[in-house]
Amino acid sequence: MSYTSELALALLLIIPLIAAGLIYIFRKAPNIREAVTLIAGVALLINVINLVVVVAGGARPELHLGTFAGRFDVKFVLEPLGATFAAIASSLWIVNSLYSIGYMRGNKEKHQSRFYGFVAIAIASAMGIAASGNLITLFIFYEALTLSTFPLVTHKGDKKALKGGTIYGMILMGTSLALFLPAIIGTHVIAGTTDFMVGGVFPDDTSLLATSILLLLFAFGIGKAALMPTHPWLPNAMVAPTPVSALLHAVAVVKAGVFTMLKVITFTFGPALTAATPSSTFLCWLAAFSIIMASVIALRQDNLKARLAYSTVSQLAYITLGAMLAAPLAIIGGGLQIVMHAWGKITLFMCAGAIYTVAHRAEISKLDGLGRSMPWVFGAFLIGAFSIIGIPPMGGSWPKFFLMAGALDSGKGILLAALIASSVLNVIYLVPIAARGFLKPPANPEDDAHIRALRKQHKWVIIPPVITAFGAFVLFFFAGPIADFLTPILPSGGL
Repeated sequence: MSYTSELALALLLIIPLIAAGLIYIFRKAPNIREAVTLIAGVALLINVINLVVVVAGGARPELHLGTFAGRFDVKFVLEPLGATFAAIASSLWIVNSLYSIGYMRGNKEKHQSRFYGFVAIAIASAMGIAASGNLITLFIFYEALTLSTFPLVTHKGDKKALKGGTIYGMILMGTSLALFLPAIIGTHVIAGTTDFMVGGVFPDDTSLLATSILLLLFAFGIGKAALMPTHPWLPNAMVAPTPVSALLHAVAVVKAGVFTMLKVITFTFGPALTAATPSSTFLCWLAAFSIIMASVIALRQDNLKARLAYSTVSQLAYITLGAMLAAPLAIIGGGLQIVMHAWGKITLFMCAGAIYTVAHRAEISKLDGLGRSMPWVFGAFLIGAFSIIGIPPMGGSWPKFFLMAGALDSGKGILLAALIASSVLNVIYLVPIAARGFLKPPANPEDDAHIRALRKQHKWVIIPPVITAFGAFVLFFFAGPIADFLTPILPSGGL
């Protein structure tokens, strides 16, 4: 069989699903099981890179997966936004797999084969979302992602994990079935299709009242985007092992949400209709409120993962804001934020897990002086924090620039205040974490030598965040090519 674009699309699902099967087969052979995970990650990334090259050349590879009810197609059509999401998830799966080996073994976590298996299934679901050619296909894989990550959130099996998993499942399944699905049905009724098309699918004479209602249904139905008040699932999901928080709740799950939001605005409504729809203004303000309020809540969290979780709620709202502003620069800014936030936030989560694995500390108030014995981890944390804040030359600075320019272009310059305030709040709740580690004296100096010895045993929770921190820096210099790659998603085909 020759390697074609259609086969490459099929391999987006086949590679991680085969990996999940082999992980089960070799569940009693940890080294083989983890080798399968890493090999599958590399194979998937190579496959995605090939697809990115094809999409960059102007092609839109398509694969028909099936038809149900005689009229509804399940199909893949890969375009630049989906290819970007697939590239992020596949590349970070590899780094996170290395990290998972160090974390799961270092903390002697139970059910490790189940963990690796469901991560692989979740990655397959994320690939399906990235390549979806219509809302029906997207919805199928969106639900598959929720179901495959539920066992990861509840991995520990204790009361806290089960409670967090229950909130996770109820909010994500509830919003998608009660709001997202009706929005898809409404779109089909009004537009006669659920396919994704550049510029949108609604007829010119579509009622603005109808599109306003549908826009609200989509915005709150896409619960994975964590727009307030649908956000509580995200901090509650932090009961999961840190590799889950790092990959699935800094990359795959939350990015699936905001990717879906941006995809719907760009390819279902279209920027012009979105800007004309009255509810988009309300959603802009709600996104701005989420940006500020989540940052304020983050300030009050002493648990490191909880602070990072609320930070994620705030940062995701940047992408929703960009989508609802609907200006070309804002939409591209939202796409850039998907990329830059993924590399910055996974760095922070992996650093949190490294600190817990080596020093068994989860509270920020107990990190004094720890940076002296774990300099690479706290250095990586600081770089990741700078990217989240938006300080050049870190990749995270570009999305804020594009979003601010987009706010001005759309005539909503007042929303710049939310972005500026968010950056200030980011500084206040992120930088002191690294400062505590480097500048404050350790609470118990006798622990220093012990921690230095332990870090040598846990190098695989230290090396991965250093890699992703470097990536957060390098991406600063590739923002232009990424923006150019994304511009064909705009109706005009340019900025």
